Amino acid sequence: MTKLDTDFVRGQFLAFSEPSLRDQVFAENAGGSYACRHVIWRLTRFYKQRKVQPYAPYAASLLAGDEMDEARERLARLLNVGSDELVFGPSTTQNVYVLANAFAEWMVPGQTIIVTDQDHEANSGAWRKLANFGIEIREWKIDPETGHLDIEDLKNLLDDTVKLVCFPHCSNVIGEINPVEEITQLAHAVGAVVCVDGVSYAPHGFPNVSKLGADIYMFSSYKTYGPHQGIMVIRRALAAALPNQAHSFNGDALHKRFSPAGPDHAQVAACAGIADYVDALYSQHFKAGRDGAGRAGCVHDLVRAYEIDLMKPLLDYLSSKNNIRLLGPKDAKLRAPTFAIEISGKAEDAAARLAHHGIMAGGGDFYAVRPLKAMGIDPAKGVLRLSFVHYNVASELDRVINALDQVL
Repeated sequence: MTKLDTDFVRGQFLAFSEPSLRDQVFAENAGGSYACRHVIWRLTRFYKQRKVQPYAPYAASLLAGDEMDEARERLARLLNVGSDELVFGPSTTQNVYVLANAFAEWMVPGQTIIVTDQDHEANSGAWRKLANFGIEIREWKIDPETGHLDIEDLKNLLDDTVKLVCFPHCSNVIGEINPVEEITQLAHAVGAVVCVDGVSYAPHGFPNVSKLGADIYMFSSYKTYGPHQGIMVIRRALAAALPNQAHSFNGDALHKRFSPAGPDHAQVAACAGIADYVDALYSQHFKAGRDGAGRAGCVHDLVRAYEIDLMKPLLDYLSSKNNIRLLGPKDAKLRAPTFAIEISGKAEDAAARLAHHGIMAGGGDFYAVRPLKAMGIDPAKGVLRLSFVHYNVASELDRVINALDQVL
């Protein structure tokens, strides 16, 4: 099986040659990843050569519009959806709020939305506010010990009043990867659509959204090696059915229908650099012959296999400690390499102590107040979070383990 070339990978990120970051281990990737060089190059070029209003009939403007269109088209191909089904917004949280407004107009009192208490607040809070419009909100609750979402519990919540089921592909503190295809099939069977928060999963490999069957799939480009944008897929039939949330004259263009504000032209254009990076990984590790979702699928599997092996020593270490509580599964194959740990003291203080050892980690609630409370953890105390992606290497995790031994 092809193995990930980590020297090549790290060579694609300028941060690893930056003197101010030398001898630091970046262990808070769930909060935002380093940007790949392709994105930085495209963003710099746009600001230097194309920073004009796009789509006007002069050269710089035409090039600006072409780059924005390229980003949408190439990311859509990676996700195996149509380019008109991909929407850019300032953040995933903002994208959900716009969607919630559309669903508030579309749904009628007495209909139901299912949310979870495993979610980051982005795919939970805005939907819960629709209770003010007479929409019933049902909560799919996690196991308070493990954080697991049980499919049987969901089945008990589903009926013909349910029109929307919202859940995370992967929690940003529990780390467990949820079975999106199975959940989606159950929701579709009662006539509901699904909204999947992929923010904590997409950094570990872009999913084939068509294969998953999700009606809405969201993630943040600043966590997938790009600039600070929210990226949202809304499948064509649903997008056409939901009320327009943009200017009235933009309602016929599906990719504009849920963007009430003008996009950040430069950041949208720079997102094509994410596709450049996926292409570079594919070309380095595989023979030519695939494009779009095929390339993304190969890179996904390559990265996933590497990250499973990478996290095992740290997962074994954390699982063996009786003075801490690791949230989520102990089996690397069931989770992403995002580890939230309940410790005896305040998590933020432990993160500060780790910084003295050159470990960049985070402590707090990470906008995951609901799952922390559901698992009996005081959000004010928070959890220590250590999160990794495929550009991290085994020697860095060894340093993390050694630092934890001293700090904890």
